[in-house]
Amino acid sequence: MEEMSKTGRIGRAAMKAGMDRKTARKYVQGRKLPSEIRQPRGWRTRKDPFVDHWPKVEARLEEEPTLEALTLFDWLVEQYPERYQTGQLRTLQRRLQRWRAERGPEREVEFSQRHRPGEAAQTDFTAARELGVTVLGQLLVHLLCVTVLPYSNWQWATVCVSESMAALRRGVQRALFQLGRVPKYHQTDNSTAATHRIPDGKSVPFADGRRPFNADYVALMNHLGMTPRTTEVGAKEQNGDVEAANGAIKRRLDQALKLRGQRDFDSVDAWQSFVDGVLTKSNRGRSTRVAEELAVMREINVAKLPEFVEETVRVSDWSTIRVKHCAYSVPSRLIGAHVVVRLYEERLEVCYVGILQLACERLRGRNVNRIDYRHVIWSLVRKPGAFARYVYREEMFPTVVFRRAYDAIQSEQAGTKGDLEYLRVLHLAASTMEADVETALTLLLDEHKLVTCDAVKALVIMASRVELPALVAPVVDLGVYDALLGEVRA
Repeated sequence: MEEMSKTGRIGRAAMKAGMDRKTARKYVQGRKLPSEIRQPRGWRTRKDPFVDHWPKVEARLEEEPTLEALTLFDWLVEQYPERYQTGQLRTLQRRLQRWRAERGPEREVEFSQRHRPGEAAQTDFTAARELGVTVLGQLLVHLLCVTVLPYSNWQWATVCVSESMAALRRGVQRALFQLGRVPKYHQTDNSTAATHRIPDGKSVPFADGRRPFNADYVALMNHLGMTPRTTEVGAKEQNGDVEAANGAIKRRLDQALKLRGQRDFDSVDAWQSFVDGVLTKSNRGRSTRVAEELAVMREINVAKLPEFVEETVRVSDWSTIRVKHCAYSVPSRLIGAHVVVRLYEERLEVCYVGILQLACERLRGRNVNRIDYRHVIWSLVRKPGAFARYVYREEMFPTVVFRRAYDAIQSEQAGTKGDLEYLRVLHLAASTMEADVETALTLLLDEHKLVTCDAVKALVIMASRVELPALVAPVVDLGVYDALLGEVRA
């Protein structure tokens, strides 16, 4: 129509519009656009296959409106097996969609909310394994504890390994101390880090079904001066801002890693620094609304809480302690004593009268063991008969080489005698260097020699004899400095 108004040539106008000349002439003569000529189709192109039995379907829907089209279709096929075919399911789905729109029950309405500056912060955990981050070549299986201010969409993330209370405490404190201020509310979902499992025999749920808060979580909120609140059970959309931020942060990190060219880091701390740098850049674009939030938020006037939880446990006669359903060995001199265990998010420390006795990686899961042979080997050497049925026997093989050495020893000295010989080798590893003993065992096994404690000890002693080179102290000629001073004066 525009081209016709310019040139009046119907052939040129049809060519530019990409249509046939006859079609263009129809539009020109009718003086209407295609959208004005087209009329909605009010007739069916084929017979409705469900017209005979639709009253029965409708009756079932009135009894139970939540019935799905597939369920009703299977019911019809069962009632009239020769009448309906699989390809007719889509037709029934369209009819049900129209029926629900015209006569179906009222549906729940979602109400868009207007956020107020500085009112609340939302925190959630999200898995970050898909980012493919490695530490010294090993895949880092971890989570991100994400905190968001809904009004400004300010975001912060903390690397963690579980959804524990220690991880939540660390993530919330890192975010808030980065801001320097705290909002009025802190909102989470019904995670076990913040709330009790129901039922646990002690806690009673709130009237609306929400679970009560854990004492440690309430203490954290009281310390920071925030009011805790959770979403309703099964209503994750109430935490929608942080839920949306989870995906956005991971996409941003993924792009930054691609730009970096590699996904390997020297340590978890290096990866955390990288995450902090990426989010610091992304938050710069939100500075105006962040400033509005900071203006109404209260300044932090407390110090950070320690990022660990303390428990007091007794060391068993097995020289082990049990913490969070996992067993750890400790030095046998502590048997019978009560020790203080500090549970960090990623590690565990054992202290006795304020002195650190053990520091190791924290175990995950239930009924997992971490037994250090150095803690029990002294007693095993004196009681070799206990080794055969020792509950933690497999923990006494620190590497595959030690296991091969044990099998070789047993082939020559079966039974308790062979166990004693191996325990003496293990005692040597605890007394010297495990790496030196492992090297000696490898040499003996590769050369198919008899593996004995004396043979291993001889190789270890030989390797420890390192001849130091004779060094001659050079004579310093101070006259060189006098010559330099003379040249300066000249």
